[in-house]
Amino acid sequence: MRIAYDVTPLSHPRTGVGNYVLGALRGMLETAGEEHEVVAFGPVSIRGRSLVDGALDSLHAERRLLTVPFAHATRRAWSLAGRPSTERFVGAFDALHFTDWMYPPQRAGVRATMIHDLGPLHFPEKLHRRTVSMHTANAEQARSCDVVFTNAHYTADDVVATLGISRDRIRVAHPGVDAAFAPDGRRYEHGRPYAFTTATADWRKNLDTLRTAWRGLDDELALVALGDLGYVAPDELPRFYRGASVFVYPSRFEGFGMPVIEAMACGVPCVVSAHPSLDEAAGNAAVRADPEDPQAIAAAVAEAMERREELVPRGHEHARRFTWAETGRIHLQGYAEAS
Repeated sequence: MRIAYDVTPLSHPRTGVGNYVLGALRGMLETAGEEHEVVAFGPVSIRGRSLVDGALDSLHAERRLLTVPFAHATRRAWSLAGRPSTERFVGAFDALHFTDWMYPPQRAGVRATMIHDLGPLHFPEKLHRRTVSMHTANAEQARSCDVVFTNAHYTADDVVATLGISRDRIRVAHPGVDAAFAPDGRRYEHGRPYAFTTATADWRKNLDTLRTAWRGLDDELALVALGDLGYVAPDELPRFYRGASVFVYPSRFEGFGMPVIEAMACGVPCVVSAHPSLDEAAGNAAVRADPEDPQAIAAAVAEAMERREELVPRGHEHARRFTWAETGRIHLQGYAEAS
């Protein structure tokens, strides 16, 4: 099969969605063999083009990238206009996989997309209007797709219940863990023991409740939050995990929760929100806590520190189950079964 794969999320500094897009693409290329060809495509800005090229630098994938001055507007206009078809820029293909950044038209072939989570549909008042608009449009488009990928069974069930998409059209492709996330390597030096969290000011990430919880702990453990550090490149994240005494993920709602398995892979005991959307990421290898209860979070941090010798090997074993090769294999199988 020839697969046109939308990589436009890589035109911005990478966070969760971009990391998944890159990981899934890497996994597909790793498992494709000679029977599949994957083409990375999408309209991107001049600055975005350099970010995409940098992300794809080590991957042997054909690129069909269109550099345009107003990329977001171009993607939106292309999606709404429904022409010209993607084949005009990419050539003939057997499957097209688009992201929530755009829904380009196609003349033929399998139509596929990815739903990372339905948070913007459930909590529109808590998120930026543009984010809600993009995700809502993607969710609507997913209804007409031949195959819809999700990154967790929880999200798959949510897609069925919320969007009415039949379960037989959905494929669960969990994220993988990059090899860089390992116990050995550079460590962030804070000057004293610290807990690390990737929580930010985003309502779902719940940093405010975590700060309240911290007031219930003694001052021996500092709190280092990604939301205070500014943008940290993906290749710099492992050292923050490794240097931490504990990792805390108090999210109110997730699609999967990639930072949880990244932290586990780095050998850090984890405290994870008790929301069911994080069950698959946490497995039986984390201490769980009600994300709305600061006292429960504080108690869970103390428990995770005490149970370090038990949680670290359990977390490492759990994280080993998630590979990008398997993510890619599921994508390729999903396209083939839908054709």
